[in-house]
Amino acid sequence: MTQGGLVIGIAPAHTRGLLFDTAIVPVAADGRFLIAFDRDAPPVAILAATLDDGRVIRDTLTVSPRAWDISRLTTLPKIPLPQPEFDRLRPAELAQIAAARRIVTDAQGWRQAFVWPTTGRISTLFGSQRIYRNGEAGSYHSGLDVAKPTGSEIVAPADGVVILAADHPFTLEGNLLMIDHGNGLNSAFLHLSEIGVRVGDHVRRGQRVALSGATGRATGPHLHWSLRWREAKIDPLLVTGPMRNVM
Repeated sequence: MTQGGLVIGIAPAHTRGLLFDTAIVPVAADGRFLIAFDRDAPPVAILAATLDDGRVIRDTLTVSPRAWDISRLTTLPKIPLPQPEFDRLRPAELAQIAAARRIVTDAQGWRQAFVWPTTGRISTLFGSQRIYRNGEAGSYHSGLDVAKPTGSEIVAPADGVVILAADHPFTLEGNLLMIDHGNGLNSAFLHLSEIGVRVGDHVRRGQRVALSGATGRATGPHLHWSLRWREAKIDPLLVTGPMRNVM
């Protein structure tokens, strides 16, 4: 249990309701449930299961902190995003992303062992952040970047349902694909050169869904993969484990 981590648990027998701090957590028929800890999660969280007889069982979870990759660029100013075109387009893009995340599907991929959507050199780690001149902080990196030539195959890391397949490049994300894995867990794939699935498609773990690219705000071709459980941003490296057999 750590910042940026994901946990699958089993609720006590005869649980009729489960709370993660103040949030209601669905419990599957087999008793399994999913929770995750945001990059900036506090050190303690509470799970509380209410049983059929009214008793409440509580568990205090200790969330370990992480040491993030922080770059201090004290001689450089923070570069603002391009205006005013960005201001005109961005609200609608954010609304589309938020609407996609509200979609509830029957996906069961959250139960599976995740695979890497592509392999290669990890160019930017989850949670990394830059501090600019005068101590001004940039946004932390909410996903994980894998350097790949444009046109490289991207596969679904787990079973899921497509909840967003952009029909045009977004200002930051470029061609954006989002897949729901169920129970509030979803993947987003950014900067794609091509998307090969449509909203509503059911995809299987390992199925080709897109090709890598450098669309949107990207300095070169790569895949940005982000994972979220509800509002918690998760480190894909903790979910998949280290890459294997990468040249």
